[in-house]
Amino acid sequence: MKTILLWIKRLRRKPWIDEAIHAFDSFVVSRDQEIGEERKGHWAEAFGRSAPLFVELGTGKGDFLSKMAELYPENNYIGIEMQQDVLYQAAKKVAELGLTNVRLLVFDINHIEQIFAPGEVSRFFINFCDPWPKKRHAKRRLTYRNFLEKYRGILRKGGELHFKTDNRPLFDFSLEEFEAVHLTVRDISFDLHSESREDNIETEYERKFSARGEKIHRCEVLF
Repeated sequence: MKTILLWIKRLRRKPWIDEAIHAFDSFVVSRDQEIGEERKGHWAEAFGRSAPLFVELGTGKGDFLSKMAELYPENNYIGIEMQQDVLYQAAKKVAELGLTNVRLLVFDINHIEQIFAPGEVSRFFINFCDPWPKKRHAKRRLTYRNFLEKYRGILRKGGELHFKTDNRPLFDFSLEEFEAVHLTVRDISFDLHSESREDNIETEYERKFSARGEKIHRCEVLF
């Protein structure tokens, strides 16, 4: 019963965030704002410069994205998250670090082709997304072939998708989907942390799962 109550508490919306998030309007598009068609194909203008655009799908609390933006300031970064309460935490991290190369969007990834033009994105990151374990929900997985075709239409030629998960069935499913749409996969790892890679930027979920002894799976997909 205690576990159920804690779960309900975590899911409970925090209405005050709807107002508080506007403190970050300079780099956040919140739920009550629209991403107009004029942004599509013109994200470089939102950053005030032309640079490779890297997009994280499901940015969560922003640990990964903010660290990437800090380490590689030569790139522009966009984090997309559907839950505004969660994205607020990412916005606070970005503000605390004083990052100017990050934009955060409250947006439904199902409609991603509406906000990016063909060839506008250099790389997508998908880190520890919802595995949607039931077979009837396979089409909701962010590595399902319909999503992959959307990414293909948005990525520049030679663009990439970097994918990490702790869920082996999802990883195996994803590898099959990549092959089904004729994508090249490289740097496949079924136990990322055993490789002690210095270039690995951990997410909050990654630290939690790894501490439990769970294996982290990763690959890079070329479009």
